Amino acid sequence: MGDTINSGNAESKYNKWIVVLSIAIPLVVALLFGFKLKDFGYNVEPLSFLPPIYAAVNGLTAIVLVTAVWAIKNGKQKLHENLMKFAISLSVAFLAMYVAYHMTSDSTKFGGEGAVIYIYYFILITHIILSVIIIPFVLITYVRAITSSFERHKKIARITYPMWLYVAVTGVIVYLMISPYYIH
Repeated sequence: MGDTINSGNAESKYNKWIVVLSIAIPLVVALLFGFKLKDFGYNVEPLSFLPPIYAAVNGLTAIVLVTAVWAIKNGKQKLHENLMKFAISLSVAFLAMYVAYHMTSDSTKFGGEGAVIYIYYFILITHIILSVIIIPFVLITYVRAITSSFERHKKIARITYPMWLYVAVTGVIVYLMISPYYIH
């Protein structure tokens, strides 16, 4: 029980940052998403090359997450740790590219017809909602690992992993579904 109390105390010093980042990241992304650099007099070319890159980053994130779970299940703790740090870095890189693209480019409208419209919007909406919800889960899961609260880490990782994997995979699916409609 002493380890739980100590790791709980160690975790508590991160709680403020988890709350701040969990609110600030989606808020800043939403605000930046609405700003176009051209509206502020900046003459910038649209970064139209970014969507396939950040879709690939999402795909790589999914592969890294699956590999990280394999690593921990096979007793490769250091590999798991490194892969998870890499997955977090990939998610940050995705976010930066996504915001940069949307600050320089007009949004692309999905042009599909029929039932595929409903499928697309279901995937897109669940992707967006879970991409916001996943932020505190990833941060809490990470903090529990770095504070050596491994039982609590495993408990929340069982929730975090499938959500994060869903966000990564559906990011690729959304890109593949909308890519025919990008203006080049």
